[in-house]
Amino acid sequence: MSLLERIHDDLTAAMRSGDALRRDVLRMATSAAYNIEKQNRRPLTDDEVTAVITREVKTRRESVEAFRAGGREDLATKEEAEIAILRGYLPEPLTDDELRALVAEAVAATGATSPRDLGRVMGWLVPRTRGRADGRRTSELVAQALAGADLAAHDTAAPHAAPAAHDAPAGGSRGGTRG
Repeated sequence: MSLLERIHDDLTAAMRSGDALRRDVLRMATSAAYNIEKQNRRPLTDDEVTAVITREVKTRRESVEAFRAGGREDLATKEEAEIAILRGYLPEPLTDDELRALVAEAVAATGATSPRDLGRVMGWLVPRTRGRADGRRTSELVAQALAGADLAAHDTAAPHAAPAAHDAPAGGSRGGTRG
């Protein structure tokens, strides 16, 4: 049974049981998936449905922050309940330790040595963490790992000689004489 079929079955069960919140959340998820299907002109794979649900969870997280900032705890609580329902359709999230191990593997696999390699490492990581880890958190861990690797490389390199003193005239004159 595909993920979308599972959501449809759970939507039917929520309608029959009178669970309005679950019904509304699952309708939203199927609607979002349907819109992407129409846009792509083909049925969605489970990975694509997972991406749609992940996007909806992210939107709700942002809403929770906005509602809390605006002093609307009641709406923030409702959004959190919706997130909990949607999370039931996402793969098990990675723990911080698992994510750190994947970051280390990605750095080694891509040969990254400096923060400039962040894009290459993220390109390796994203397909392996999609739907299982927050992109912002993943990016932070990669940046930390690359900064540590960059510092370690600088510590082992030979110290650089101090730059030579410039023999420019005092006052920054360009050699012209003005009266």
